[in-house]
Amino acid sequence: MKFPLAKLPSMIASRRTILASLASFALAQNNPAKTRNLILITQDGLRWQDVFRGADEARMPKKDHPVWKRFWRDTPRERRAALMPFLWNTVAQKGQIFGNRDLGADAYLTNGLNFSFPGYSEILTGFVDKGINSNDKIYNPNITVLEWLHQMPEFRGKVAAFAAWDAFPWILNDKRAGFLVNACFDPFPNPKQNPQLATLSKIKEESRYWGGEAFDAPVYYLAQEYLQQEKPRVLYIALGESDEWGHEDRYDLYLHSAHLTDLYARQIWDTAQAMPEYRDQTTLLMTVDHGRGDNAETWKSHGEKLPESKYVWIAAMGPDTPALGERKNTSAVTSNQLAATMAALLGKNYLASQPKAGRPIADLLAKHGA
Repeated sequence: MKFPLAKLPSMIASRRTILASLASFALAQNNPAKTRNLILITQDGLRWQDVFRGADEARMPKKDHPVWKRFWRDTPRERRAALMPFLWNTVAQKGQIFGNRDLGADAYLTNGLNFSFPGYSEILTGFVDKGINSNDKIYNPNITVLEWLHQMPEFRGKVAAFAAWDAFPWILNDKRAGFLVNACFDPFPNPKQNPQLATLSKIKEESRYWGGEAFDAPVYYLAQEYLQQEKPRVLYIALGESDEWGHEDRYDLYLHSAHLTDLYARQIWDTAQAMPEYRDQTTLLMTVDHGRGDNAETWKSHGEKLPESKYVWIAAMGPDTPALGERKNTSAVTSNQLAATMAALLGKNYLASQPKAGRPIADLLAKHGA
């Protein structure tokens, strides 16, 4: 067989990416990370198009709707900053954000299904399990990076997850994992020990609109209160309103939920930076479980039949991540790289235990030893 010369440039580029990842990870092992704590925030189904271009005029309600005044601006850069000011004025300035396809910086899922359970499993385990092919509540047989970290003495009792969707106890396999997973309308355990947690838990339980999804606000504020009281080293906040409003074709509320998540990210970051246990020792990572369609009808949905819904966005900021800002004309990054990236930021080699996982995103680790 003749060697396919047309493929040579892409093969060389791929090899260079792998070698760069390996070199960066080796550097991280020899020069311990400054990151001691990790905060992961996911927002279900928030499209890369809205994150990078801002509010979409074709999806917007009539011009007399309040959403126009809140989020419409003359240019995409102004619109995206109005929608997610913390992401663009802080994270993108002090960290990095991947996923702007208009600038040649793709970020995407590798599972091919493009919906939630497989998407979260890919993010959290670092690989695709073909047996995870629905949103059915079946305990994930695979160990997530959160569970893997929790098995270590220094992280025991220091990992927690707060989620809006009721499937998260199965995604994270809470019965096996052993760390706190407070999802959907589940009451917070032993809330009497903290009156604020008790009140927030009650609000979450009583403010029901969807059957299997809590509103984001009480989920977030439970997580923030827990951060202040219990000081976990790894905190995962999984928000979900954006996907629910998207499926209901409520673009106005979809934008509102994106704006609120940005606010929550700022608040949790400011809270952490005000605490000596977290200040200058914490990395914030933000991403999504899948994208959505790209026209008036398909934007409401996602899945295997909408291959464009595989495209996502990934943002990070912290002491080990160079301030390279909005990435452009760079090698694609994938969701299956995030588990090993999270571990590497904390100075741990996830690949040694899970070689099937994607390799860490090299550029997010480049400050190790700086």
